[in-house]
Amino acid sequence: MTTNNTTKSFDVAVVGGGIAGLCLTIGLLKHKIPVTLYESAAAFGEIGAGVALGTNAVNAMESIGPDVKAGFERVATFNQWESKNNIWFDFRRGVGHGAHSGADKDAGMGELIHSVQTPRPSAYVHRARFLDELVKLVPDSIAKFGKRLSDIENLSDGNVKLKFHDGTEAVHSAAIGCDGIKSRTRQVVLGENDPAAKAVFSGKYAYRGLIPMDQAAELLGDELARNSQMYLGYHGHVLTFPVEKGKTMNVVAFASKPSWDDPSWVVSTTKDDLRNDFAGWSSHVQSIITLMQKTDIWALFNHLPAKTYVRDRIAIIGDAAHATTPHQGSGAGMAIEDAYVLAEILGGVSSADHLHAAFKAFEQVRIERTHRLVTTSHACGQLYDFELNGVEDNVDKIAEDLRTRMDWIWNEDLEKEVAHAKAIFEKTSKL
Repeated sequence: MTTNNTTKSFDVAVVGGGIAGLCLTIGLLKHKIPVTLYESAAAFGEIGAGVALGTNAVNAMESIGPDVKAGFERVATFNQWESKNNIWFDFRRGVGHGAHSGADKDAGMGELIHSVQTPRPSAYVHRARFLDELVKLVPDSIAKFGKRLSDIENLSDGNVKLKFHDGTEAVHSAAIGCDGIKSRTRQVVLGENDPAAKAVFSGKYAYRGLIPMDQAAELLGDELARNSQMYLGYHGHVLTFPVEKGKTMNVVAFASKPSWDDPSWVVSTTKDDLRNDFAGWSSHVQSIITLMQKTDIWALFNHLPAKTYVRDRIAIIGDAAHATTPHQGSGAGMAIEDAYVLAEILGGVSSADHLHAAFKAFEQVRIERTHRLVTTSHACGQLYDFELNGVEDNVDKIAEDLRTRMDWIWNEDLEKEVAHAKAIFEKTSKL
């Protein structure tokens, strides 16, 4: 199967202008596939602060196009010490050995449990900055704003009709939902009554904050402030890493809760609540807590496994397909992988009649890997919070788990995935 260098005879609607939607759009344009990107907001924008992107994500960016990787590198921040370049996180005790019993409760606070090494330097970006770089690679004429999806209808001629809340409609050969964890496209693909159609609460919530690096270094010392750290404890953990070229320390403090009843996933709370959640933790964590200004908490939801990522000529990728908790730092990376693999498959499609077969080939090579991320990430949150069955607060067992936990994510052969998908497509498109 070869890529056609002329403009394709079919066109694609991409729903959602986040990292997944923009990376996919860039990939489709490379293959001369006419594409329209529909974004519900009035302009491109990302919420949230720092995001970690592993080796697999950088490899996928490079494969989508050198401009994508170059844009990422312009805004990426790495651990500030050269000796820490290939460290994902230094995992440390956030509580003392006797935190529960009261005996010797401060012993071991901050001690190193394990340093997880990465195949290439570990990078962190501010979501909004990375998005700005991706936007530069998409022509202005491609994006339509203020287009919040209400429904997608499969037409008798094989095309799809998108319906938006503003009353407008659009017809395309196919639609790909990149519309995030609250994806409307996912509900269309699975059916609204499917238990997996909407995200479920993961049992964790997070406080997020950005702290000026000079302040952080003054309180924590250079090593802990300027390089990525993870502090583990009972029913919570706190991570920090540098962003904005080392000018800022990004903080995410995780805590546990059995259920989430508020209709909003982001709610205001007080500094006292934050302090109470981490009372008795190490001096490092207490120092970080004192510097955090905002005390909003973000409920962490994820998807149950979807039975499919495809319905006729509608497909879902990224968080719309497999929203995960952030505990393995790989949600955005998997979305970029999805975008690369799907764009490569569609690049070899010559007729709109074969779009469904292309989508199914994508699903076949991606669904197991992406479902696995959701499952292992949930377990990883339990590992960090001394909740994982058979491990609990045994730091030797935690270290043993961490030694290989990320290997299957970072060491993926994406070119092999694409070749496999293309072979599946070649076979099924001829049936």
